[in-house]
Amino acid sequence: MLDQGAPPGQRTPRATGLGARLMRRKPVERLVAEDGQGEGGALRRSLGLWQLTMISIGATLGTGIFVVLGEAVPKAGPAVTLSFVIAGLTALFSALSYAELAGTIPVSGSSYSYAYATMGELIAWICGWCLVLEYGVSVAAVAVGWGEYLNELLDGTIGVTIPDALSAPPGDGGVFNLPALIVVLLAMAFLLGGARESARANTVMVVVKIAALVLFCAIGVQGFRSGNYEHFMPLGMAGVSAAGATLFFSYIGFDAASTAGEEARNAQRDLPRAIMLSLVIVTALYVLVAAVAVGAKPWQHFDDSEAALAQIMREVTGQTFWGTLLAFCAVIAIASVVLTVLYGQTRILFAMSRDGLVPKVFARVHPRTGAPRANTVIVSLFCGVLAAAIPLGQLADATSIGTLFAFALVNIAVVVLRRTRPDMPRTFRVPLSPVFPALGFGFCVWMMGSLSTVTWVVFGVWMAVGLVFYFVYGHRRSRLATPES
Repeated sequence: MLDQGAPPGQRTPRATGLGARLMRRKPVERLVAEDGQGEGGALRRSLGLWQLTMISIGATLGTGIFVVLGEAVPKAGPAVTLSFVIAGLTALFSALSYAELAGTIPVSGSSYSYAYATMGELIAWICGWCLVLEYGVSVAAVAVGWGEYLNELLDGTIGVTIPDALSAPPGDGGVFNLPALIVVLLAMAFLLGGARESARANTVMVVVKIAALVLFCAIGVQGFRSGNYEHFMPLGMAGVSAAGATLFFSYIGFDAASTAGEEARNAQRDLPRAIMLSLVIVTALYVLVAAVAVGAKPWQHFDDSEAALAQIMREVTGQTFWGTLLAFCAVIAIASVVLTVLYGQTRILFAMSRDGLVPKVFARVHPRTGAPRANTVIVSLFCGVLAAAIPLGQLADATSIGTLFAFALVNIAVVVLRRTRPDMPRTFRVPLSPVFPALGFGFCVWMMGSLSTVTWVVFGVWMAVGLVFYFVYGHRRSRLATPES
């Protein structure tokens, strides 16, 4: 039987054996031809280079600095700046692969779709399942930190804070993290209005967060003490790599941009540019802010604080005003991370649903707004409850391992597509391929090895659940397996 879903010249005999079915690939031409089509409507192409770059920066900038810096510094000491460089270098090699594939296969599925076109359905499912972990859990992780800065803001303005019972999850001295749930629901409200409206709101928030970080550097450098760098690497290279692995989830912004492939006006040209431009800007700011923060405050005193920058501003100036102002900017900045990463999660599930691997409800598009409304509500409620119930550190590490695994697959996919489809037009090409993709893959594997045993156990359980779901549901309902597809 022929695969009738493939375009003319691309039709192949439909796979019949189990091994062949697991390895069935979705032709690139078919992926591109779907052009945002969902159940009952289509996504709208309304995003240009500026909006795509802002989505990348919005999803990236703020997560590692505003939230996880307090988690990472105790692991690496002053060498946390080196941890950011290592994480950024790892992201750079993977970003090069993303840029080539985003320009060649400009679709909503990001690395899930790239894997489907190059390595087959089972690997694509595994990649997509990792992306669900990467995006969904990172939304929850960032939302947890948002509550910390909200408390800083409330304390500095009206002298009142939300009680621990309602501002921290179980295990961190609380019962239910209400602020974390609130910020996810606010992001959901923006997303329900459509991609263009969400992009406008995100752009405003990105400008605010960049201004806040520049302000922090200008004030924080006044408290800089060179003695804080005397023991640069107190916990050795193991501590640097462990902090880098935790911080790596701060670099998933360019991945979020690639999920906008079916809503970009000129995806093949703009996506590679947005990916590379945003990564350069974000890495430079991360390293600069981390260097100033550790110079202004001894690394032993960070104490896993999730609102470290506001505290440093207050300590350096001796006034509450600057710390309160930074907390206000951080509340806005972190909300943009929640908004853009939540956007990416919904588009990943949209692509998987359209392929039949998850329920059709995730591919339903509202005809007026061009947004997958049911998808957005379901994902938002799930992420909101997760944020309210699980501590930040566990969320950050779980996100990192899912991100690293997906990025490793993308580095393989770009080499496979070069060999199987060398004739395809590419608006961007990874230099020195396959050397750079191999380095990207190696860095990802190395950083995954730096994560804790508990994180690996959680990841193993997550993957086992995903494989059960695939064989019970997705494998049977895949559009590549059904005659009507």
